[in-house]
Amino acid sequence: MTGQGAIVHIGGYTAESGGRAEGIVVVRRDPASGELTPLGTAAVTASPSFLVRHPVLPVLYAVNELPEGQVSAFRVAPDGDLSPVGVAPTGGAEPCHLAVAPDGRHLFVANYGGGSVAVFPLDAEGVPGERSDLVRHEGHGADPERQDRAHCHMVSPDPAGGPLFAVDLGTDSVYRYDLDVASGRLLPRAPRVRTPAGTGPRHLARHPDGRRCWLVGELDGTVTGYDLTADGALHQRVRVDASERAGHVQPSEVALGPDGRFLYVGNRGVGTVAVFSVTDDVPELVAEVDTGGEWPRHFALTGEHLYVADERADMIRIFRVDPGTGVPTAVGEPVPMASPTCVLP
Repeated sequence: MTGQGAIVHIGGYTAESGGRAEGIVVVRRDPASGELTPLGTAAVTASPSFLVRHPVLPVLYAVNELPEGQVSAFRVAPDGDLSPVGVAPTGGAEPCHLAVAPDGRHLFVANYGGGSVAVFPLDAEGVPGERSDLVRHEGHGADPERQDRAHCHMVSPDPAGGPLFAVDLGTDSVYRYDLDVASGRLLPRAPRVRTPAGTGPRHLARHPDGRRCWLVGELDGTVTGYDLTADGALHQRVRVDASERAGHVQPSEVALGPDGRFLYVGNRGVGTVAVFSVTDDVPELVAEVDTGGEWPRHFALTGEHLYVADERADMIRIFRVDPGTGVPTAVGEPVPMASPTCVLP
């Protein structure tokens, strides 16, 4: 796997989860044109539905979204090839998200089916050790089918060292935890943040200023803005629709542009990426762009480009983002990709 350009890894659902991927695919990206050139499967592993990199080491981590969840670690070669260095059970079913602590010493995993957060210490080489904690959420939400019990959907460490946020779709809550670094255990910070009933919070995005964040509701199709205080508390400020399109709207990923002026939200069902200006108190919808498929599960912003993974259309769609308006415009043809669920530049 050789060639010029930046390396991108793409996770997806394999046959174990009803998908068509084989594992983690490595792709070469042209930073100027945005073009993607698939180089092949870098690692055969079961349903690596979400990926993350270590902040300083050449190590990539993937959740294996299985009934008995696992996390897999890989050493990353300069050409993007992956060599397995460790695998460990997450202690819960269907892990769907993971994140590394800013100091690179711990790995956090969200178990969706298990409704729990797992913690793994990382050694000097970035290899996960024995799980140091597993915190289970309790309760349910208003939706009897999707919120029958806890469903942790995201873990978000604070880059500035504040509390870890654990977003739970099943209990309409954002839990806050402090990490005891010595023991690797999570200490709950009360109270948890409760969203309106039936929100189904999925993912959140922190503003670079550290004073704001936005949370998407998978079940009610909303974007909620919060103010963050110095002690890590969240105070709801505003709530808007994630899409102006008619039909089923099921938000997926949410992220801020590099300068913090624009917020991007993927909307499954209607197949769009919505762009909000967040320079004022109330997010203003400035554009809603068709992705060419109906199920944009994840996207990544890097350089001047936006890469959208459409899980059901088996493709990655490439957009160039106007730096002034923040609006993406599709470029080139979609890149065929089996059941993609995560794009990691």
